[in-house]
Amino acid sequence: MFNIIAVVLALAALVASLANAGYLGLLGSAANKRAGAAEISTYVKARSPIAAGATVAALVALLFSRGGAFLDFLAILLALGSGAVAISALQGTRTHFASNR
Repeated sequence: MFNIIAVVLALAALVASLANAGYLGLLGSAANKRAGAAEISTYVKARSPIAAGATVAALVALLFSRGGAFLDFLAILLALGSGAVAISALQGTRTHFASNR
């Protein structure tokens, strides 16, 4: 039962971190094609390490969920942390650019 919780949380964290990385990728791609979007490119480059770190942490949590009870516990903690960071970063990016409308 503990293993199922660890796997589900790790997968949810992975989805959240990939959504953050994908959103930053789309922003960066659009900024590179548009003249005068250097500010957006700089912002995306500054936020990319956070997205990469959250994705790596979610993948490590998924790998930890394959172990015993102690590794499942670590996987749950790591998944919760990386998922929270990814969601917070995604919401911060969305609100940063939503205010420019």
